[in-house]
Amino acid sequence: MALEHAIMTSLAERPGTGYEIGQQFTRSIGHFWSATHQQIYRTLKKLHADGLVSYESVAQDGRPDKKVYTLSAEGRVALREWVSSPTEPRQLRDELGVKIRAAESTDLPDLIAELRRHRALHEERLRLYQEFEKDDYPDPDSLNLRKLKQYLVLRGGVRIEAGFIEWCDEVIGALESVVSRTPEV
Repeated sequence: MALEHAIMTSLAERPGTGYEIGQQFTRSIGHFWSATHQQIYRTLKKLHADGLVSYESVAQDGRPDKKVYTLSAEGRVALREWVSSPTEPRQLRDELGVKIRAAESTDLPDLIAELRRHRALHEERLRLYQEFEKDDYPDPDSLNLRKLKQYLVLRGGVRIEAGFIEWCDEVIGALESVVSRTPEV
């Protein structure tokens, strides 16, 4: 996936300025596909040049006009084709996993501390996702399609974070077991 697809997805949900799209990335999409404001504005310019989005200039008092972007008909076709195309499973590239494989080359308590740090970060993200779930989707069975798809992506994030926490617990427990069995030198 490219940033273009994330922005077109945002615009398919509702028109917006570059700033508003950036805010949406900060609040929701960015938890699954991040981008800076600079990247968003640069990509909007490219999408416009490619005819995939259009914009309307809106005058502002004492400030430059703002551009409110919408997904064009060609953009809707491109997004539909992208959504319908096969997606390859993501190749896992995880630095922490490689560090665990290199455990014999390090002080295990240092590695365990790093795992605990990762666990805490994932626990924090899980709490955030669960807050979104509770506050924004109190009755998932009554959601319209737009809200349902957002909820389902959020549920994927909840499950990923919960699984990562469980894995950290498993690895920490196993490494602590090795530490407790290993005589000090």
